[in-house]
Amino acid sequence: QVQLVESGGGLVQAGGSLRLSCVLSGRTFSNYAMGWFRQAPGKERESVATISSSGTSTYYADSVKGRFTISRDNAKNTVYLQMNSLKPEDTAVYYCAADLGRVLFGLLRSSDINYWGKGALVTVSS
Repeated sequence: QVQLVESGGGLVQAGGSLRLSCVLSGRTFSNYAMGWFRQAPGKERESVATISSSGTSTYYADSVKGRFTISRDNAKNTVYLQMNSLKPEDTAVYYCAADLGRVLFGLLRSSDINYWGKGALVTVSS
């Protein structure tokens, strides 16, 4: 059974930091490109950050570039999203996602995804 389980969401003040973690079980983690998506109330889900299966390539949405960092530890089957300088507009449910074996040229799209996590709520207060 494939599972993606996120942790690390919560409430933070504007300007603060949070780190999200996501563990993949049931598949060989190192075969998957990983991404973080988010969905704010009343908005479409958007791709925020993507990392290649080896970790050598990363991509970011313009809205988070320079503030968020995606990383992975293949020995721990875990992908991370370090979020700094958080803004109220970063408030959303953040979803971890896995894509098998794709050659990356940029951010993963929702249609690329094989597996989704259930989401972690991040709330940034002003």
